Amino acid sequence: MKYNVVSYFIGEGIRNVFKNKKSTMSAITVMFLCMLIFGVFFIIGENINHIMSTVEEAQGVQVYFKVGTTEERISEIGEEIKKIEGINNVQFISSEEGFNEMKENLKNNPKALEGFNSELLPDSYRVTLSNLELNEQIQKEITEIVGEDMHANGIRSSNETIATIMNIGKGIRYFTFALLVILILFAVVIISNTIKLTVHARRKEISIMKYVGATNSFIRGPFIVEGIFIGLIAAGIAILIVGMIYNGVIPNAEQSEVVKKLEITFVTFSDMFRLLIIVYLILGMGIGMIGSSISMRKYLEV
Repeated sequence: MKYNVVSYFIGEGIRNVFKNKKSTMSAITVMFLCMLIFGVFFIIGENINHIMSTVEEAQGVQVYFKVGTTEERISEIGEEIKKIEGINNVQFISSEEGFNEMKENLKNNPKALEGFNSELLPDSYRVTLSNLELNEQIQKEITEIVGEDMHANGIRSSNETIATIMNIGKGIRYFTFALLVILILFAVVIISNTIKLTVHARRKEISIMKYVGATNSFIRGPFIVEGIFIGLIAAGIAILIVGMIYNGVIPNAEQSEVVKKLEITFVTFSDMFRLLIIVYLILGMGIGMIGSSISMRKYLEV
């Protein structure tokens, strides 16, 4: 496509935007609101996924050994466990370390440990997982590796917590996807209606262009540029507002006593900015092109 044709498409598309100021402003406003809603849920989802990833890293299994298992055997088992797919970290917990942790957890009820000492506790490995979906498979493999050296307590795992985390993660992903689809459909309808007004206003001009031999692509070009331009304006405003809201809310949330107590960390906006701007650009351009194409297909014989 020649440069002067591209210049014509861009020039006409931008002129169309400013010719129909009221309908353009309505389209930009609705698209901005759609993108703002999506952006809010997007950053909430990103933070929840971040928090869940942190929780996931702490989830795993505790493997207990029979009292009297040699250090060499325990070390050998540890090396074998590290080779299992889905293992994030393997930490050795001696009976003394385990006893100290128990004392810390029961510091408000010291009588519960009367007559109890570290010699009664077995050595163990604390194994965290990089992929919670492999939890059951990993437990089976660990059981096979440890074999007869496993303590009567066997493997302790927070299976219910892991299952809950996985379900929450799936729920967030499904909800975000469904919301995105709904907002895209809504925005496409708005863009389509806006372009329809432009097409209707220029119907005589378009008919003349077709009579003199203008191709469908040539006629369609400026309207697609108009839709893309509207989408990009809405995306730019949305990402600016989302950034301002996020940077205003998160610092206050981080000072919350609940957040401090739970040791929750949030994703910084700069960490999400690149992904968010890519998503917004794709949405803005994509919605604009689709909306324009729909309106042209319905109102023009193309």
